Amino acid sequence: MTTPEHPVSARALCFAHDGRDVLHDVSAELPRGTVTAIVGPNGAGKSTLLELLAGVRRPRAGTVHRRGTTALVVQRPQVSDNLPVTVADVVAMGTWSRRRPRADVRRAVAEAIDRVGLSGLAHRRLTELSGGQRQRALLGQGIVQGCDVLLLDEAAAGLDAESREAVRRILAAEAGQRGAAVACVTHDEQSIAAADRVIRLEEGRLVG
Repeated sequence: MTTPEHPVSARALCFAHDGRDVLHDVSAELPRGTVTAIVGPNGAGKSTLLELLAGVRRPRAGTVHRRGTTALVVQRPQVSDNLPVTVADVVAMGTWSRRRPRADVRRAVAEAIDRVGLSGLAHRRLTELSGGQRQRALLGQGIVQGCDVLLLDEAAAGLDAESREAVRRILAAEAGQRGAAVACVTHDEQSIAAADRVIRLEEGRLVG
């Protein structure tokens, strides 16, 4: 019996900063239809692993195989006050990777904004939002893409308890209803408990 290929599989990853390995022989798989929590103390290599899985970094050693499309939602980036982008603009950026009819794009953007609870702020500038609201806008940019793989770095950072629960429901729906492989770096205990799988790192090594 053959094992179905996972959307993302990594083998024996090593990654170095300034000549020093911060990830050591890490292997991981992200199955379809599941939410995986990537956990561990600060400096354990969680964000580095996520970026390797997304393909925005290259490992010093080891391999990453990706099948299908991938969306990466980063933790709140700094945005210049001179950049006049709105919530709708930020979410719409997630549709740029493929051509779609304009009506479909508008509908998808509006639906994503509604799902992350920012419907009343669609035309508000990103620089006018709180940190938590910016994070939800970035989540909207991720889910509007409808990718096979959705990777998130601290998606619930800066959110209140109600908003964190809403994020958990969104990620569960992306996995359970769309069949996406979802992975999220998180320190939130409830998000860890709700995940289907857990990848735990300490000092750049898999544990548990």
